[in-house]
Amino acid sequence: MAEASFDLAVIARALPFLLEGLALSLILTGVAMIGGIVLGLGLAIVRLSGRPMLAALAAAYVNGFRAIPLVLVLFWFYFLVPLLLGQAVGALHAALIAFVLFEAAYYSEIIRAGIQGIRRGQWHAALASGLGYAQTLRFVILPQAFRTMLPLMITQAVVLFQDTSLVYVISLRDLMTSASIVANRDNRLIEIYVFVAVIYFLICATGAFWAGRLRQGRTE
Repeated sequence: MAEASFDLAVIARALPFLLEGLALSLILTGVAMIGGIVLGLGLAIVRLSGRPMLAALAAAYVNGFRAIPLVLVLFWFYFLVPLLLGQAVGALHAALIAFVLFEAAYYSEIIRAGIQGIRRGQWHAALASGLGYAQTLRFVILPQAFRTMLPLMITQAVVLFQDTSLVYVISLRDLMTSASIVANRDNRLIEIYVFVAVIYFLICATGAFWAGRLRQGRTE
């Protein structure tokens, strides 16, 4: 009967190991979010540039990555790219590259929608005042669009954090993989998985809360 009781000591013993996995999940989330936003911004600008060939290539990139599962992209960069290059790619580097390239497609659509949501009069006024295209985008359009995009960016980051659990397929030890290792090793599935569920809930609920607050503040 004692074995069936919920034992907090199991969590305490496993905490350092689980925190290492959480650190990797957060690193993947942070790097993929920053890299995805930077690359996504470039893709969005190219799609809105009015240059048909470049816009078509950017659209193909975005639609292509949005049409395939992330786990397949991870496999590509971990197994197929080394075969093509003739050089091994570490699991962490493969995951970072895959996540950045994959998330860029989603952040690109968020950014493009944000830019398109700014009234054309803002563009005309800025250009008429002597600002160039790049200056107008940087100083007038993007600051306004960013306030609109921020809630969606945070929401996408929450989804991204959840998706980091997929790195188990290339043998990286994220939070979920660490939990699985400990739970099976100690035969204490309930304690470990309940604790990990609480961590995921707290992080994701916090992100959703702030996204909601920002969205609400924008409409007031």
